[in-house]
Amino acid sequence: MNVQASKAGKQSWMMDDQVDQSSELALQIMNIMEQGIIVWSADGICELHNTRIYDVLEVTASDISIGSSRDAFLDMAVERGEFGEGERQKALTTFKTLKPFSFDRQLPSGRVVSTNARPARGGGYVVTYTDVTEARKVARDLVEAINEADVAEKRMADVVALERSRQRSAQMLGDLDEWLQSVKSLPELFEIVSTFMERLLPDTFGELLVYSNSRDVLEAACAWRMDHAHPHIAPDSCWALRRGRSYAYAPETLSFLCEHVKSDAQTDASPYICVPIIAHGDTVGLLHIGFSGQGGDDDLHDPKAFAVRCGERISMAIANVKLRDELHSQSIRDPLTGLYNRRYFMDAMRHAIGDAVSKQKPFSLISFDADKFKQFNDNHGHDAGDTVLQAIAEQALATMPPNAICCRLGGEEFAIILPDANIEAGVSIAERLKQAICKTKVNYVHGVLPNVTVSAGVAQYGEHGTTPKGLLKQADLALYEAKANGRNCVVAVRGAS
Repeated sequence: MNVQASKAGKQSWMMDDQVDQSSELALQIMNIMEQGIIVWSADGICELHNTRIYDVLEVTASDISIGSSRDAFLDMAVERGEFGEGERQKALTTFKTLKPFSFDRQLPSGRVVSTNARPARGGGYVVTYTDVTEARKVARDLVEAINEADVAEKRMADVVALERSRQRSAQMLGDLDEWLQSVKSLPELFEIVSTFMERLLPDTFGELLVYSNSRDVLEAACAWRMDHAHPHIAPDSCWALRRGRSYAYAPETLSFLCEHVKSDAQTDASPYICVPIIAHGDTVGLLHIGFSGQGGDDDLHDPKAFAVRCGERISMAIANVKLRDELHSQSIRDPLTGLYNRRYFMDAMRHAIGDAVSKQKPFSLISFDADKFKQFNDNHGHDAGDTVLQAIAEQALATMPPNAICCRLGGEEFAIILPDANIEAGVSIAERLKQAICKTKVNYVHGVLPNVTVSAGVAQYGEHGTTPKGLLKQADLALYEAKANGRNCVVAVRGAS
């Protein structure tokens, strides 16, 4: 019996040694492969992986090692933004089906890794991870190249089709471009459009309409040679807007009148074209041009095509004006509250002083901030603090007179310029603001934040300072006095500076 046991033990040891040698060989083979590899057991535990996995997935041994949980590994990928919770649940479900599957994961560095899972014997899975960043880029570049080639081909066809009228249209469009590039505002742009369209297309009548802020209607911006220009139209009343491209109506062809022209006798039997005005990929308006007689200038081979080109230039001009206005607004606005920033505040102060001098009228300055705001941030977090600052800004805009200039100078510090207001009026307005803020309920996440109070100092131009910095300093000193008086109060500067 002892001899048999000894033989059995030796055979078992030899088998274990063979398994170890086999696993070592398999690991050596796995380690020389370009792909990262993980072998998961049936119950989702890492049984084996190669060292390449660390480079491919940009992870460390603390993220994946022998004995690691597949659930924890997938949770880490979701946290890193490699894929969403939906993909995670789908992967977990597919693992249970013992069917092969694959998907891409986007690493934090921007690299793309293809994940391919194949079932193994015993209910486990072998998953390979391959860096396909370059392959995906090549595929995208190919699609983009094809798209660019298609666009270039279409443009060339358009150039050939319009060649006979190129000289005349180029001169006219050049004049239009020169003026459109010089405009400073949308009203000025609309005036130029109506004047030029009347001159460039003398046998036409038309109008330019733009979307209202609510985008439920298009409102009249300008018109030429129209006895009954539309004050507004519905977006779905125009075939061009509904179809997303220019629409030409001609009585002799199979076409249908737009609803916005059916009631206009002037266009009942006349051909017309509607051109969507598009700025930065967004439809912002509509150019409607009706053609009387033969349809336009005899020097133009295709007046309708020329009208479309006018629409393109008007679109570009509107886009440029809107972009310029947006960039200007970003440069003078505080991104968190939407109030004016310190840079704009100092310019506004100089303008207010100039107006006060020329009109011989006073103006007041309110300097205020949130009481114990640092303590509030420490107790409730900076996100809650940002919410409070936004609520303060909303109350300032709602409480102040229409001509007031509300600014956030930085942190929890605010200032308000009150044109034509003396110190008494400034104090009264500041009191009203203080009370409104004190009563404000600020909702955050799942509850209401503690009430926030403000302290304010009020100064009057001329009496307490004659320069922007001097007046602001006096208002700040009054603010500090309000803080010293127990906060949640308004203090006016006393005496001359």
